[in-house]
Amino acid sequence: MIKLISFLLPLSMLVLSAEELKVISDNFQGDQQKGISVFTGNVKTTKGQDELNASKVTIYTDINKKPLKYVAEGDVSFYIVTELKEVYKGKSLIAVYYPNESEYHFYKKVDLIRVDDYRRVRGDKVIVNTIKGQATAESIKGEPVIMTFTLEEKKPKSPAK
Repeated sequence: MIKLISFLLPLSMLVLSAEELKVISDNFQGDQQKGISVFTGNVKTTKGQDELNASKVTIYTDINKKPLKYVAEGDVSFYIVTELKEVYKGKSLIAVYYPNESEYHFYKKVDLIRVDDYRRVRGDKVIVNTIKGQATAESIKGEPVIMTFTLEEKKPKSPAK
C-alpha cells in the first residue's frame, strides 16, 4: 500500500497543473523510476472537456513528473475541444497525445468527425493540433483518405425591383 501511495503521489502532481487529469480503469501498474503508468481495462481518461477511452492507456512522464506522451491502444474513442472551440470526436485503433505540442496522432482505421460543421476524415493516420486547429490525414497502405463535408449552396440573388 505504501509503495502504491508513493507512486501515486508524484502522479497526482500531474493533476495539480492547469486542468485535472482523471483516469479510470480496471487495472493500474506504474514504474516511478521509468516514468511509466499503465492503465488497462475500460480506460477512460478525461482532462478538461477532452476524453480519451481505450483498452489500454500508457502515460509517459519526464524526470519532473510532467507528461510527455499518452498512448491509447485498442478500441480507442475520443472527444476533443480545441483552443479554437472546434469539437472533434471519433475512433481509431491507436491514439498518441503529445501534451507539449497539444497534438493528437491517430493511427489505423481512423474515423474523425469535426462536429461543428460535420467534416469527416477516414484514413490510416490523422493528426490534429488543438492549438492551431489544423488537421492532416494520410494513407499508409495505399488505401485512400476519404473526406466528407457539407457544402452550403449559394442561392441565386433575386433581381432588384
